[in-house]
Amino acid sequence: MIKIGLVGALVFGTFSSVHASPKELGDEVLGKKDGWASYGEGTTGGSKADQKHIYRVSTKVELIDALGGDNSKNAKNDIDKIIYVEGTIELNVDENNNPIGPEYYEDPDYDFDDYLATYAPEVWGYEREVFGNLENARERSQQNQKKEIVINIGSNTSIIGLKDDAKIIGGSLMMNGVENIIIRNIEFEAPLDYFPQWDPTDGDVGEWNSEYDNVSITNGTHHVWIDHNTFSDGENHDQKSGTYFGRLYQQHDGLLDITNGANYVTVSYNVFKDHDKVSIIGSSDSKTSDRDHLKVTLHHNHYKNLTQRLPRVRYGEVHVYNNFYEFTKHSDYQFDYAFGVGVESKIYAENNYFKFDYEVDPAAIIKNWKGSSIYESGSYVNGKSKHHKVDLLDVHNKSNVVKLNENVNWKPFLFNKIHPTQSVPAHVKSMAGAGQLH
Repeated sequence: MIKIGLVGALVFGTFSSVHASPKELGDEVLGKKDGWASYGEGTTGGSKADQKHIYRVSTKVELIDALGGDNSKNAKNDIDKIIYVEGTIELNVDENNNPIGPEYYEDPDYDFDDYLATYAPEVWGYEREVFGNLENARERSQQNQKKEIVINIGSNTSIIGLKDDAKIIGGSLMMNGVENIIIRNIEFEAPLDYFPQWDPTDGDVGEWNSEYDNVSITNGTHHVWIDHNTFSDGENHDQKSGTYFGRLYQQHDGLLDITNGANYVTVSYNVFKDHDKVSIIGSSDSKTSDRDHLKVTLHHNHYKNLTQRLPRVRYGEVHVYNNFYEFTKHSDYQFDYAFGVGVESKIYAENNYFKFDYEVDPAAIIKNWKGSSIYESGSYVNGKSKHHKVDLLDVHNKSNVVKLNENVNWKPFLFNKIHPTQSVPAHVKSMAGAGQLH
């Protein structure tokens, strides 16, 4: 890890696609009216850091040190700090930066073949969640992995990619009960959960469920700006994990989840691609304490070859505008739905563009998850035919017995320019993602 002094810009050299100097990037804060994260005091990250708390890091150990030095306690470190990521940081490594696999984390009492034999549907059935010694050993194994790959971030922090090749792969960034954080210009690769849990009660035929969101904003965390990053499964597409009990052995969870009373978040100019469950806002139907929280803005993001949760929302007032949704027929990740209307959700969607290289029923873009309302206007849907404006709420209601209304009882006020929908694809493709800061 290198601490940056007054000559930091000279130490770094020049950026390629990133046109500001390192210190200038660290000085940048979220603009006024740029989504919910600009509410009130706004989001400034670590921009007020003194010279002792500006770092350049290229390994997991260096990242943890810059965040405070003790990963179990780093969430409590609220000193202003700017952390520049150089090159690739692999989080699934030991203290010597050597890659590690499931055998490193595996509890002595855990055996996967025994797990399969014990909880097979023909033995265990579908009526009870799994329990017992093997499930306990699986959970301990999972906790062992969590200690290594989940990195805790404290308040008043900016984590910014250096140049256009900064990556953080194989782990999870956790914002838990903190505030005022900026993450920009980094390519993320979702972590693999080596010890997914079999839940026979999940749906009609059970599911494998995993831990570790790529980035998690949770438990009252507020004022977060996620900007110009790229999120994906990298080379670890779901199909490579195979199936057990006739269900996908799912080793991924969310790419960017916002849950448990988190608030005032802006997600702008990111690329999300090649993943199943992308973003859930609100973790539980029964968590009524999420009312008046989960205020999130998603704008000018590129969603490409994804399955669901773009986003799925409970309770929150979520402004979704000028995003570009792009899907190809032969992707490993087949489209299910985009806007998930959950309990008491209040999505306000404007001028989003949906491009499919195959014919799709626009009624599938909205999915009702026990919600009642969504406001939607200005959407364009392009299949093989010429792009055209579609009233997504109308086509949804014509195709479903349970109707949704547009009475979300709020109207966004924290935004700058909302572009005409026809211009969204070109604008977003030229601007979104890591390496595209201008």
